[in-house]
Amino acid sequence: MSVHLMGLVRSTGLHCDGCFDRRMTGHDEVPRVVSASREIAAGPQEIFELIADPTQQPRWDGNDNLAEAPAGQRVHRTGDMFVMTTTTGNVRENHVVEFDEGRRIAWTPAEPGQRPPGHLWRWELEPIDASRTRVTHTYDWSRLTDENRLPRARATTADRLRASLDRLAALVEGSDQPLI
Repeated sequence: MSVHLMGLVRSTGLHCDGCFDRRMTGHDEVPRVVSASREIAAGPQEIFELIADPTQQPRWDGNDNLAEAPAGQRVHRTGDMFVMTTTTGNVRENHVVEFDEGRRIAWTPAEPGQRPPGHLWRWELEPIDASRTRVTHTYDWSRLTDENRLPRARATTADRLRASLDRLAALVEGSDQPLI
């Protein structure tokens, strides 16, 4: 890529296909990739089960956006798709685009029967030892094409991602009430 084109990419927030990991920003300089991490006192497989089973996700969702998911949708591989209903009653098909059992899972949500509009949710688990795991939660909207979704994407901050991590930790660490 030429130096001029690279400068254009940086200044406009344009990017190439497959660049979900780029930390591009638009004209408003709002980060389009936000992450939060924390150590959780549990092994990676126990944590991963809560993430890879969509019926469990509303229990720890820090965005307070998820209402329910039909049972029997546990994710097993890239290419799987699971259905989730949001608190506003919208149904989302979540297309799994990254998967490494016990280590990493990422999906791109879409309206039923539609192509994903370009945002991605990722979970990465790194074992520290047998009973502690560093968990990183990332929201990447660098390829989001639906203008109507931009305000909500901008509102998804590292604090909201951290709320999901804290609630997830409360569940696996045995607290009765998720941390808020």
